[in-house]
Formats: sequence, structure tokens, C-alpha cells
Amino acid sequence: MSQFACLDELQSWLDSYLNFEKLPQKNMFWLDTMKYLCSLFGDPQCAAPVFHVAGSKGKGSVSAMIASILDASGYKTGLYSSPHILDFVERIGSARGAFSEDVYKKAAGELREKIAPLSQKALPDGRAITWFELVTLYAFLCFRAAHTDYTVLEVGLGGRLDATNVVLPKVSCITPIELEHTEFLGDTLAKVAGEKAGIIKEGRPVVIAGQKPEAKAVFQRIAREKNAPLYCIDEVAQVQFDYVSADKVLHAACMKTSISSPLFHRPIQANLRLLGSFQAQNAALAAVAVKIIFPDLDEKLIENGLEKALLPGRFEVISPSTGEILLKKGLRKRPFVILDGAHTVNSLGYTLDTFDALFGDSKAHLLFGCAADKDMKDMAPLFSERFSHITLTRPGAVKQSNLSALTAAFDAADIPYTCNEDFLAAIHSALDAAQETGHPLLVTGSFYLLAEVKKVLNAEYY
Repeated sequence: MSQFACLDELQSWLDSYLNFEKLPQKNMFWLDTMKYLCSLFGDPQCAAPVFHVAGSKGKGSVSAMIASILDASGYKTGLYSSPHILDFVERIGSARGAFSEDVYKKAAGELREKIAPLSQKALPDGRAITWFELVTLYAFLCFRAAHTDYTVLEVGLGGRLDATNVVLPKVSCITPIELEHTEFLGDTLAKVAGEKAGIIKEGRPVVIAGQKPEAKAVFQRIAREKNAPLYCIDEVAQVQFDYVSADKVLHAACMKTSISSPLFHRPIQANLRLLGSFQAQNAALAAVAVKIIFPDLDEKLIENGLEKALLPGRFEVISPSTGEILLKKGLRKRPFVILDGAHTVNSLGYTLDTFDALFGDSKAHLLFGCAADKDMKDMAPLFSERFSHITLTRPGAVKQSNLSALTAAFDAADIPYTCNEDFLAAIHSALDAAQETGHPLLVTGSFYLLAEVKKVLNAEYY
């Protein structure tokens, strides 16, 4: 990989830079550094038209859906999303998966050649480059090297000062928002909405979905100020969905979804592999966003794209019928393992509703761990009387956690649990307990925890 022997070496080099995902810090958001870096490389963010996606819940799914629709329509489409579960290149690829190795090599060589000798004094205000800025820049270089026709960018955090916000998109999308990262984005819904609305650009359409009145008012105001046509999904589309029962999930997990809109020549009918009521809304947002740019696009292509869209760790069902879990330990039964990265109150509520609709099993097991900055006090009561066995732990070794605060939240909610600070031991304990009974195991609260569970499953059960 030019001066990198492999992608692992690139990652090690990137990890030498300040990583907000691993170590959150205040006063480290700005755009002038990113604009400067892009200019050094001939503005690769302008190499292809962009769909830009922000929000608190569902932005990754919407990004995957848009990319999949564009791919089904014959466009070579780049997709930038975060976080990754197991493999770094999950963040940067096409709608169909990873690019060829040559793409990553070429972009890595370009990146190292100009960044390595760059003096911090040469940067705007002498500020150090951050990990996410470099990864975002690397994504732009990969997309340019791959000659993508379109790119879909998921915002990392917020919107206004996010490193991705150096683009002039064809359309901006904002999924439902809630109070999150309040120390960085503000302590009211209106303030958070103001940060997310930073991706709305002059004269460019914006599509929003599932917004509370306080947030919706902010988006309406900013869209007017920027002469940006605003499409609200609850006003321009009608969405219906029907869950597949648990016995059918054994064969093919999907959710029948119908989307009607004056923008379509006929209703969209798609069997989504991404499950949950909010995913039906996400599908409507994605379909409307693409249809705004391609008004004559055949609805069948939209349906094909939506049905192929998939994203790891978003209500990912590992089914015992497919032979994915092998009984290497001689355990008697093979349970469903459901992996979902929900880590806010609202997203956990959606996840639990989907879990109940598909499995409806009060004897199910739960493995839960979350980062220290999450709303544990309000999340804990959501699990009351839903699970026969709950295991609490840290979300891996990377993300900062506060296990004493988590157990205090479950104590306050009067919910029985077992707790193990050793997340690997907790994972094995939860898997063993679920396999002993054959009841489903839901793993949620953090993508970092999901990554550790997948590592264990890959190493010991697959």
C-alpha cells in the first residue's frame, strides 16, 4: 500500500492521531482544517455528487438504503459510514461492499505522501489533525480512486462542524433526532437540531423524517433561510409495514413495507432486510431523497435497492437454522442471537419493540453495555419485565464506561441482573446461558460490545 505494507499499517498510522470516537474531548470541532486538507488533495470531496445524511437514529441505515438504490439503478456508488464492527473498510466502500485492494492502496499512498511531512504549524491555527478528519479525507480519496458516480456520506457527529460537512450535496437528509452528545451539541432539542441542520445548503433540497415539533421548527426555519426545498416524510409519504413472524425469520428475515407518495408513479412495495418500524420510515426517507434527484427513476429499481440494503449491527439476526452457530462446545440448543447497536433511549425503545414483535419471548436473555456518556437512568427501565436473564458489562476495552452508574440505574429500576466487568467473560456467560435454554439473546447498547460478541462468535461458534 505504497508506504504501507497493508491496511493494518494504515490503521496503526491513523491511530497515532487524536481519535474522538475513543476519547471524546470538547472544543475539537472545526471545518477549516478539513477544508485546508481537502485543498491539498485537489478537493476530492467534489469528485462525485453527494447525498449527505445526518441524524440521531437511523442515519447509517438511510445511507445504506440510498447507496443500495443508486447501485440498483446502475450507478457506481461509494458509501461512508461509521462505526465499523469488525473491519475498518466497513466504513469506506461501495454499496456492494469493499472496493478492490488497488483502490485502498492508491488512496493510502496519496494520503501518507502529503500528510506525513505536513507540519502542524502549517495547519489552520496550528491545530493538530484528528483521526476522523484523516479517515474522512481517506474516504474522499478512495471514492475518487474508485471513480464513483455518486457518494453517500453519513455524518459522524452533529453536522455543522462534522468533517464530512465540506461537501455541497445534491440532497441533505436528516433522520429523527433526540438529545445526544449534549456536551457537544447542546442541551435542548432545538440546539441539537441547529447543529444537525448545518448540513442544509443554499438551494439544495433537504428531506427530514420523524422529527418532534421543536426540532422540525428549526429545520423549517433554516430551510427557509437557505431557500432549500424541504420535504417532510410525514407530509409527503404514507408508510405501512408488517413484521415477519419469528418462525419465518428462521428462513428469511424481512419486513413487508409499502410507501405511497405523490412523488412516486405507484406505491413502493419492498421486503426490507433491515427490521423495525423506524426502518420503514428510513426506507421512505431514502426513496424520497433519491426520487427528488431522479424523478423518472423506475419504482422497481427503488424496490430492488431497498430489498438489498443491509447494515451490520442494525437488528442483525443470527439465525440457528442457517448453521451459522456450530455446537463446538456440545451445547444442547442453538438460540437466535440478535445484535443491535442502539445506544439512546429512543433507539433502544424501537429495538425492544421490534424484538417483542418478532420473538415475543419473556424468557429471552439480554447482554447490555454502554458508554459512560449514555442516559443510563432512562434506559434501564425499558428492560423491566422483558428478560428472564440480564447480564451487564463494559462495552469492550476501547470505549469509556461507567459500570457503577449502569448497575445503579438497574437497581433504581428494580431490575435483577448479573454484572461482570470482564466483558469477555460476560459474553461467554450470556451465550452459554442462552444456549442452555435455547431462548433468544439480545446484545445491545454499544457497537463496541457488538464487535466483541462477533469476535467471540467467529472464533468459537462459527
